[in-house]
Amino acid sequence: MKAVVIEEFGPPSKASLQDLPMPEPGPGQLLIEVEAAPVNFVDSLVFGGSYQFLPQRPFTPGKGPAGKILALGAGVEGFKTGQRVLGMAEHGGYAQAALVPAADSYVLPDSVSSEDAGVLSLAFDTAWTALFEQGRMQPGETVLVLGATGAVGNAAMQLAKIKGGRVLAAVSSPDRAEEVMRYGADGIIDLSQENLRDSLRAQVHAQTGGKGADVVIDPLGGDIFDAALRAVAWRGRVVVVGFAAGRIPTIKANYLMLKNIEVSGLQVSDYRKRRPDILDAAFREILTLAAEGRILPGPRKTYPLEDFATALDDLLERRARGRVLLLPNGSAA
Repeated sequence: MKAVVIEEFGPPSKASLQDLPMPEPGPGQLLIEVEAAPVNFVDSLVFGGSYQFLPQRPFTPGKGPAGKILALGAGVEGFKTGQRVLGMAEHGGYAQAALVPAADSYVLPDSVSSEDAGVLSLAFDTAWTALFEQGRMQPGETVLVLGATGAVGNAAMQLAKIKGGRVLAAVSSPDRAEEVMRYGADGIIDLSQENLRDSLRAQVHAQTGGKGADVVIDPLGGDIFDAALRAVAWRGRVVVVGFAAGRIPTIKANYLMLKNIEVSGLQVSDYRKRRPDILDAAFREILTLAAEGRILPGPRKTYPLEDFATALDDLLERRARGRVLLLPNGSAA
């Protein structure tokens, strides 16, 4: 089989596409033919060696691939060969076949394709946990979604709307407004306005009667986080899920006291290790909603496996709208 292999950390172009023996599943593992592998911002940290969880080199990167079960490891129950699954592995997805833990794998409904599952992977489970565990969103609350056109942002908008939230979608420019309105946004926050520190708060207050946002989902960080913190309602909750804007912000703790604000961070991989019951509930609800057509996996751009470096670069440079997927065993467009 062909697989991307990281032997030395560095830019994605430093990794290589190699021919490797087909792996055999160990106890508690599934071997899947990878039909879709999501390309994530966090993958750039893995290639560069700065991610907090890294296996011993050489290894194949790629989190959360979807595909067809080829073989079962010892002790695996509840699965059979030929089933399509989403396997929430921490690595291995950038390959034609991958080993995934059975305990973190989910059989896909017939109406949810492997590509759709790749779009859902790592985005919808992150958004679900951020909204309903860390953020404790309640029906009727206002949710400010930063980075609304990204994978986690799109997921957060849809899930918040389904659970009765009012969604304000923050976009980089007004021409992205129609895009987010299709996925449930009730209002738009324009991040391109001058004096972001004041303009973001003014826009949120104008759409909440001066109250502010009850929950903020932030995959961006940087100046946008700083501005959003000023737009949080009394007893509001801010959930940090990433720093795609670059700078890791700092917080003055006295500001949290003034408005009884909570700021928490989410590393969804820790939930898989420490509270698998919560992520199991998340995925079962997400896949049910997708099967019912109540959430839309959304647009995607697909690439062949050998174009993994281009796919990641297009994601990081925001040249690809929608989710970026590798199709290791199929055509891409």
